[in-house]
Amino acid sequence: MSDANEWGSPPKDYGLIVPDGWFKLRLEPELRDRGIIALADQQFRGVDNAPHVKERVMRDLQKQTKAAFRRGGIELYISTLTVGGVPLASSLLVSISPPDSWPRNAAVHQLAERLEAPGKDVTLVDLPVAGKAARERYREDPDPADQTGNTLPTTTVAFHIPIPATSNVLTLTFSTPIDPLAGQMVDLFDAVAETLHWI
Repeated sequence: MSDANEWGSPPKDYGLIVPDGWFKLRLEPELRDRGIIALADQQFRGVDNAPHVKERVMRDLQKQTKAAFRRGGIELYISTLTVGGVPLASSLLVSISPPDSWPRNAAVHQLAERLEAPGKDVTLVDLPVAGKAARERYREDPDPADQTGNTLPTTTVAFHIPIPATSNVLTLTFSTPIDPLAGQMVDLFDAVAETLHWI
């Protein structure tokens, strides 16, 4: 694995290690629906009396993944983990920012300056292999218009990493609505981000 500073040409891909039990959805239109069906089948295996719930979950996922793809999303990881029967709800969206989202060839400190806002904790971090990143953490109250039924605040941690030898930025956006465990989940998100490497 190479450090970001060693790249003279753009990497072909990236690698990331996520926990077992995180389901990976590719967001390209030709792959998206197949992944959504596979995830729904997995989550509702052995549950025959909830076809309407399963259908609603699939519809909500389609909306989320289409919106994410329009914003540069490449992959969406969704946690299917449970502890003591309680779902450890969390997700990770991997996206490449459109060229006009950031100043061209912006340095990491410039990314951090653009992210500064009330209620956000923005820092510069050094990912062990991928290089420097701007990290933001914030907490949002639930949206009353949200139809998913979430009534808990959502904690989000996002890492914005310049892609070596390009003017693009790779963003890892982690989020969880499990407010009582937000601190532990953020520790997990940080650990996953530290596995990012260029290929």
